[in-house]
Amino acid sequence: MGTILLLIIYLAFISLGLPDSLLGAAWPAMRLDLGAPLGMAGVLSMTVTVGTIVSSLVSGAVVRRFGTGRVTFASCMMTAGALLGFSYAPSILWLAICAIPLGLGGGAVDSALNHYVAERYKAHHMSWLHCFWGVGATAGPMIMAAFLSGNASWRDGYLAVAGIQFALVLLLAVSLPLWSRAADIKVPGLEQEQPAADSSADKLGKVKGVGYSLASFLFYCGVESTVGLWGGSYLVNVKDLSAPEAAKWVSIYYAGITIGRFVTGFVTLKLSNKLLIRYGQITAFAGALLLLLPLPAGFSLTGLLVTGLGLAPIFPCMLHETPVRFGKANAGRIMGYQMAVAYTGSTLMPPLLGLLAGLSTIGIFPLYIVISAAAMLLFSERLNVFLDRGKPTISNNTKEEAIP
Repeated sequence: MGTILLLIIYLAFISLGLPDSLLGAAWPAMRLDLGAPLGMAGVLSMTVTVGTIVSSLVSGAVVRRFGTGRVTFASCMMTAGALLGFSYAPSILWLAICAIPLGLGGGAVDSALNHYVAERYKAHHMSWLHCFWGVGATAGPMIMAAFLSGNASWRDGYLAVAGIQFALVLLLAVSLPLWSRAADIKVPGLEQEQPAADSSADKLGKVKGVGYSLASFLFYCGVESTVGLWGGSYLVNVKDLSAPEAAKWVSIYYAGITIGRFVTGFVTLKLSNKLLIRYGQITAFAGALLLLLPLPAGFSLTGLLVTGLGLAPIFPCMLHETPVRFGKANAGRIMGYQMAVAYTGSTLMPPLLGLLAGLSTIGIFPLYIVISAAAMLLFSERLNVFLDRGKPTISNNTKEEAIP
């Protein structure tokens, strides 16, 4: 039963990644068809993100009330309906309305399933889970490109992805009894060895050490999204690469993250989450330094790849450590806060660099990444010091009998 549910969760994360990159791939055709200004894509993206942040913040309470299976089912129904709405949208206003349930559904699925996997499965599954998100995020533009390159339109591309989402909704509906039975399965050893939950923590600030964790998530997602958005511009304007060549290396950066997470799944069998987070952050910082140093363009290209490989283990390992760090009773609520802050980082930090670059030049890109990566490492290590002062915690490397 645990294996079947895990496969369903993997499929859910592929579907979670599918719509994330659709808008960017379809927008050149969409804006011409709808007569929209170029910058409206940013408004739609921001609307989705705000919805995601809101649903992430309340996901802990919603999951406790209705259960992970029902929340995932309802959220995927929302995203499927929103994508169907996109395919028939007669105007930009209709797209903006559909963007709201798309964000609300995506954030709820993300937080609920991350919490479920962190609580019940071993660390390698969390890394592979986010690797499958990368598969979906890569497949989305490919599906859209296949429709745009033929005689079909962007509406058909959205309709196809909506069909995939509705197929997942049907699968989730059939699997709802499995989620109910799996709720009684415990992970032996976790309850006894993790930090005691602070049941009196009605406010976020009362959960000890969580502020350091939130800061780490903020800067992690800030680094990941900023490199993806502005790396190509830096290579073109500062390193004199052609636009196609720069785009290829940004793709390699994302491939480094996806492949790195696949490999991390095996490495977690030997190393703890704590060590993988630390080594990943140091590697990402080293990659950022390669971008900063006044070296030939080849070193900058290597820096992008090294940064991507370094970022690969950080996010899934930090998520998986949440129940261990803050207690099982607090984990669901804190997972939602972490996801909300992560989305905030990916929403605000890239535009901040754009603002600063407008006041100076895009040449500040590597310095911005170095400072952000250093802040991520600093807050993460401060959290480790804080936790080390308390009770000993288990790692994913101990012999607990979690679902394999």
